[in-house]
Order: sequence, then structure tokens, then C-alpha cells
Amino acid sequence: QVQFVESGGALVQPGGSLRLSCAASGFTLDGLSITWFRQAPGKEREGVSCVSGRSPETYYADSVKGRFAISRDNGRATVYLQMNSLKPDETANYSCAASDVCMGLGFRMAFHVFDYWGKGTLVTVSS
Repeated sequence: QVQFVESGGALVQPGGSLRLSCAASGFTLDGLSITWFRQAPGKEREGVSCVSGRSPETYYADSVKGRFAISRDNGRATVYLQMNSLKPDETANYSCAASDVCMGLGFRMAFHVFDYWGKGTLVTVSS
């Protein structure tokens, strides 16, 4: 089946760091822009970061700029999200999806343009 598989979520203390992985299953990343999203229960999905198909073009939502870093390894068909200085309000299910180009990040995005959604991986930031 063609989808992304996310991993790396864990319980982390405020101020801690995690690196998430988004691995393509059944397709390659060539030419695709990959976006990381997060969604907490009862809240809207938020686009956090995107890496374009013409890497190393990267983009970040204002809420994570300077703390998160996105990267891609086309050979491994995997995109990573390094998250530093995590805050409790960033507790969420983190998922990834593909689009033709990087879209404007944040809330209220046109989610229907994204393909290959994964189940996500849960990140809990709590002491």
C-alpha cells in the first residue's frame, strides 16, 4: 500500500528534543514536497514544516521557527523532523503527507491537496 509511516514519537520533558521520521512505503520521494503536520485532540491540524522536492528548500511555521529542522534522504525515502526546545502545548499526533509544492503553513490549510497520509506518531511533552 502507498502511504507514509511515521515514527519517533515519545514522551519528552519540556525543553527536550525528539527526531521524527517519515518513511515512504510503496513510492519514492522524487519530485515531492513533504510536509509535517501536527494535531492535538480537539484542535485543528497545523502545518509545521515543509521540505520541497528541490531540496534543500525548507519552510517552517512561525510557531516552530528556530527550534525545528526538516530534512530529507531520498535514497532512504525518508523525511525527518528534528524538534528542539519542545513545549507542552506541542503535544500532538505528528504526521506527514506529500504535495507537488510546499504550501503556506499553519492552520486552515487545503489538506485535500496532500497525498499519502500516514497514521502519525504521538509526541507528548510533559513533566
